[in-house]
Amino acid sequence: MNELCHEIISSRSAYDSIQPKYCQLPKGHSGKHSEFHYLDHLRTVQKSVADKIKRDSTMTTGAAWKSAEAGPNRILRWVMLLSDSDLKHYEIQMDKLKPQVVAKLREKSATYDDCMAVAKKLTWLVYQMNEAPKPPQDIREYLENYFGKMVSGSTTCIICKEKLSFSLFSKAQRGKAEIETGHISPREHNAENVGFAHRECNIAQGNKTVLEFYDWIRGIIKRVDNR
Repeated sequence: MNELCHEIISSRSAYDSIQPKYCQLPKGHSGKHSEFHYLDHLRTVQKSVADKIKRDSTMTTGAAWKSAEAGPNRILRWVMLLSDSDLKHYEIQMDKLKPQVVAKLREKSATYDDCMAVAKKLTWLVYQMNEAPKPPQDIREYLENYFGKMVSGSTTCIICKEKLSFSLFSKAQRGKAEIETGHISPREHNAENVGFAHRECNIAQGNKTVLEFYDWIRGIIKRVDNR
């Protein structure tokens, strides 16, 4: 695997003191440093998909609005690795949030390196969807260096295993996307555990692992067949 540049990329984020951003380009590259250069092509084709990959990889999910009870709408996943006392320095009062909100935020925590790997994995999967655009050769080679050869039309829903089409990203019902980022285990955010899922499948899985969900479905079918 190619060694990365890993030069620090300065930003105005209040959280840079927790975790600086690093250039993810190969060591010795020319031009500007970049954290998400492999999303540049997707930004020109369908910006919303590139934005979704970056957002889902690095940010927690939260309430639809920010309030003292609901907590932050979205926050960097690695920030949630800090202790409650350390978070107070960033005006995040965990002791004032509802227990279920705290549990959800903590469950979505992940290291910076895991988040970077997830973003690359999701991009690799997007380019293998049916009807997906073809990546530039340099981006293809970069992603294949991490996850192996791309096979067109091979990306499936991690839950129902039906093949996914890139065109589903542009379809939404009542503002809800047809495709969501999913996790084989909802409690782990890393490249081995992440993928895409139909929204309906993701909702049905809930807080179960995929295997727990399958067992749950088998139990339902067995009870129905025995009626």
